[in-house]
Amino acid sequence: MDTARHTGKIVIVTGAASGIGRASAIRFAAEGGSVFGFDINESGLQETQKLIAASGGKCEIIYGDVTIQADVDRLVAAVGSRIDVLANIAGIMDNFRTLGEVDDATWDRVLDVNLTGVMRLSRAALPVMIAQGGGAMVTVASKASLGAGASGIAYTASKHAVIGLVKSTAYFYGTQGIRSNAVLPGPVDTNIGTTSAPHSEWAMQRAHLSMATLTKSAEPDQIASVISWLACDEASNMNGSVVSADGGWATA
Repeated sequence: MDTARHTGKIVIVTGAASGIGRASAIRFAAEGGSVFGFDINESGLQETQKLIAASGGKCEIIYGDVTIQADVDRLVAAVGSRIDVLANIAGIMDNFRTLGEVDDATWDRVLDVNLTGVMRLSRAALPVMIAQGGGAMVTVASKASLGAGASGIAYTASKHAVIGLVKSTAYFYGTQGIRSNAVLPGPVDTNIGTTSAPHSEWAMQRAHLSMATLTKSAEPDQIASVISWLACDEASNMNGSVVSADGGWATA
């Protein structure tokens, strides 16, 4: 950890109430950043703020939903005229529902949170970053961005599409100082799956074929460290990059 890496930077972290989002908020604050944590989980967000404050870090919290444009606009307005780093981390699972099992409500909600929410907030932060001469966007994708056996169809489709969003942003705005990169975790010890029990035994039987090559789950801070590095000045030549952080799962 470099305690000066993000000194003076303004950092937005979505999904900051738990898991990778909380670990990232804590790390950015420990490395000198002024963090704005965003989540729909009020109690979890308050706990993140307490943990950061106990270590002497800076963190303001804003409750809201990435799928609601008014909440996104309220967040960006609260942050003000400078955004150095946007960490798009909020995400949900899909109960491992396959094409023949997925319902419209699951499809719409997963795509709205995992893809459209990322687009809305990135779009809202972009003019601020351009006006100040640049900024770094780091988006959490997934091993499911590269293959089909890590989750159901909605989650897999959303995470494939996120890669396109990340790369398009890098291509069109790189000349204006915007860096856009993605991190692809494998299994991480978070609560993302606690409300997403497998929908069918058949789907899980198929998924287990892919999961047979899994290494152990990562800790959230292992992923947060990659996010922090991609957002820092040391990674100034990283743009449009897709960085696997899955313990080697993608190599199988």
